[in-house]
Amino acid sequence: MATRRKPQAKKLKFELTKSAIAGIAVIAFCLFLWMFLLGVWAGQSLLIPSYIKDELVLKDHAQKIGPLIIRAEKKVVKKVE
Repeated sequence: MATRRKPQAKKLKFELTKSAIAGIAVIAFCLFLWMFLLGVWAGQSLLIPSYIKDELVLKDHAQKIGPLIIRAEKKVVKKVE
């Protein structure tokens, strides 16, 4: 008895020239570079917030608030002799 053959699925075939592949590579590089620069800009704006308040917020205050400085407290350490 003969074995049944599976019907072969249609294969998808791309034919590109070297210049088309180079063009796709350039476009992909530009997209990745743009996303990297956009991510750096967004990260910098999120990680370094501005501490200078707007004029509308400070209407009742006479002075502008300067940058916030946070100093660490020093712990007392006993010397072992």
